Amino acid sequence: MAFEIGIMTFGEITEDRATGALPSPAQRVRETIEQAKVADEVGLDLFGVGEHHRTDFVGSAPTILLAAAAAHTKNIKLTSSVTVLSSEDPVRVWEQFATVDLLSEGRAEIIAGRGSYTESFPLFGYDLRNYAELFREKLDLLLKIRDQNPLTWQGRLRAPLVNADIAPRAYGDTIPIWVGVGGSPASAVSTGRLGLPMAMALLLGPVTFHLETIELYREAAEQAGHDAAALPVSIVAGGLVGRTSQQARDGMYPYFAQGMLDNNHQRGAGFLIPRTAFDVQASPQGGLLVGSPQEVIDKLLAYHEVYGLERAIIQMGFGGMPQTEHLKAIERLGTEVAPVVRREVAAREKSAA
Repeated sequence: MAFEIGIMTFGEITEDRATGALPSPAQRVRETIEQAKVADEVGLDLFGVGEHHRTDFVGSAPTILLAAAAAHTKNIKLTSSVTVLSSEDPVRVWEQFATVDLLSEGRAEIIAGRGSYTESFPLFGYDLRNYAELFREKLDLLLKIRDQNPLTWQGRLRAPLVNADIAPRAYGDTIPIWVGVGGSPASAVSTGRLGLPMAMALLLGPVTFHLETIELYREAAEQAGHDAAALPVSIVAGGLVGRTSQQARDGMYPYFAQGMLDNNHQRGAGFLIPRTAFDVQASPQGGLLVGSPQEVIDKLLAYHEVYGLERAIIQMGFGGMPQTEHLKAIERLGTEVAPVVRREVAAREKSAA
């Protein structure tokens, strides 16, 4: 498959650094759809919305945002990043994404995850002591819903289904289902055994952070009888494409640092990332995809070389970056970065064949 490049957002609501005011949820919703529209216009492959259930995010219902994006786009794939499947009903997840798939004429995807944010568990009446088992059981059900209809199924944590007619069905043959993994060896192994594509999230760390994760994933896939080389793998990381290296780093850091304080992925208080630590993450060895177009090209190609990726998703604008700057970065990614990366990856694969 051709190398794919996309963007994702959590739709976080962060204080304006100049005024201290919070953007309204309505503003953040409008901005999210505008980001998808621009990403589609400049030729990016994927647009994702993360799921969170707090007042500092607008993504509590990602499928509704993706449905709205479907009406404003033509070609870009639309995905969750991620669907917290452990606290969702797989039947409802399928119904909602199948509807997005119909609206978009086959562009819907699901990235299912356990959830690093856990506020949805008590909100929907789930016990965190069942954290791992909930995901295993619900993923099993979601995969069976995808593959057969009507369906008879029984688990331990959900009422059984008997000859259930689950509709609508996908626009085409199916809806791709990926598993989001944050680095847990057990998660990588279970995903490999199922033969599912894996989306690796890298918040902070070196480019090589997920090497062991990938090795375990592919070993488990091979042992389960899957063709590991044919299983797609993606990386999800923060970044920004600027005019120059300095402009990108200076532009991203204050918002990224504010977002880490206000909207950190761990529930509770955030933490301050010093500028020196940020610059290390922006270096050629660091995981952030931030810099000039050429620097981001080089980093994406480095990720491809290290992991054999088929896809990269960049979270840009995190921490309340003004929409005008965010959209310019999306445009640079689509027009200056993506075509070069796709061409270089295709040339690599041709020479290796």
